[in-house]
Amino acid sequence: MSIVYLGIGSNLRDRRKNCLRAIDLLEQEGLRIRKRSSMHETNPWGFTDQPLFINMALEAETGLSPLALLKVLKKVERDMGRRASVKWGPRLIDLDILLFDNLILDEGDLIIPHPLMHQREFVLRPLSEIAGDKIHPVLGKKISALLQDIS
Repeated sequence: MSIVYLGIGSNLRDRRKNCLRAIDLLEQEGLRIRKRSSMHETNPWGFTDQPLFINMALEAETGLSPLALLKVLKKVERDMGRRASVKWGPRLIDLDILLFDNLILDEGDLIIPHPLMHQREFVLRPLSEIAGDKIHPVLGKKISALLQDIS
């Protein structure tokens, strides 16, 4: 089994309920949730003229490959009603693979570790809460140190 860290975000409708529903659906798809961060209300990033987000992070166990996990995340997003929109725009739910064991992977549509996570406080704050001592496999720094670098 692999240990994965996922990011969850929502800024449409009932944001908290959306995040909890995504967790339920991920569990139904076979992920075993080991830890979850608290929910953090955050400012939008990239495209800022939109509602505030709720963001959180999960630690989970999976027997899936990284590409199979990505397919599951996209299925959950679709099942919850996510539709294509403006890049970094409003969304009902957003699920991202942040880390997958200590894997470094670039498959075009899937880059692990998430290529922008070290620049995003809304990712690092909840991730640090559940995995502050985890070492970023590319940057060689603890998640908590990456958060301090941008805070």
